[in-house]
Amino acid sequence: MSKPQPVAVETPSENQSEYEQSHVHDVYEVIASHFSDTRYKPWPVVENFLFGLPIGSLGADVGCGNGKYIGINPNVFISGSDRSSNLISIVRDRGLEGIVADGMVLPYRNNAFDFAISIAVIHHFSTPERRIAAIEELLRIVKPGGKVLVFVWALEQTKFSKRNFQPGEQDVFVPWTLAKKKDEQDDGEPPKVYNRYYHLFKKGELDNLFEQISNVSIDISGYDRDNHYVIATKI
Repeated sequence: MSKPQPVAVETPSENQSEYEQSHVHDVYEVIASHFSDTRYKPWPVVENFLFGLPIGSLGADVGCGNGKYIGINPNVFISGSDRSSNLISIVRDRGLEGIVADGMVLPYRNNAFDFAISIAVIHHFSTPERRIAAIEELLRIVKPGGKVLVFVWALEQTKFSKRNFQPGEQDVFVPWTLAKKKDEQDDGEPPKVYNRYYHLFKKGELDNLFEQISNVSIDISGYDRDNHYVIATKI
C-alpha cells in the first residue's frame, strides 16, 4: 500500500476558526497518543535556546504537544499549553505543567514570562492575519526584553522529510496514518488516515510576519530540519 501524500487545498475566506477546529484540533485529539509516541527527541536549535536562558527564567511553551521541551532545562520553569486535552493529559501524566488553552487567547497576564516558544504550531493557522495574531499573543505574555522562538514548517523541505510537496503549494493537507495498536485485533480494515491543515512557509515569510509587528526585533532567523525559525526580542 502506498503512503498517503500531502494534497493542496484552498482555505476558506470565512470561519477560519471552525476550519482549524475541523482540520487541526479535532485531528490532534484523535491521534494524540500515536503522535506523542513519535515526539521525543528535541531539536538542537530549541534545546540550545532553552539552555542559553538565565537560571530561574519563567517561560511558556504554546502548543506544547506532549511536553517534550518542558523539562529539557531543569534550571528554567516552563508552563505548557495546547488546544488538545488529550495531549495535555499526556503532559500531566509525565508530571509536567500543562493547561488546555487556545494559542490565540492565552490565559496569561501581560508581561508574565521571560520567554515563550512556539514549535511547529503557527503553520496550522489558516490566514496571514491569524498567524500574526498568534505571534502577537506570544509577545503579549512576554516581558519587554524577553525572547520568543517560533518554528514553522518550510516549503523547501529537504532530506529530513519524506513528504512530496509540490512547488508553490503552500496550503496543504498532510495525512497522518493512525496505525492499529499491537494489542488490537486485525479486522482486515486499512488504517485510518486523518488530514491536518498546514501552511508551508517560504524563506523569509516568517521574518515578514514579525516585521509587521511594531514591538519586536528579530535577533536571528534560520532553517533547521525542514523548518524556518525566528528568535526575537520584545521591545
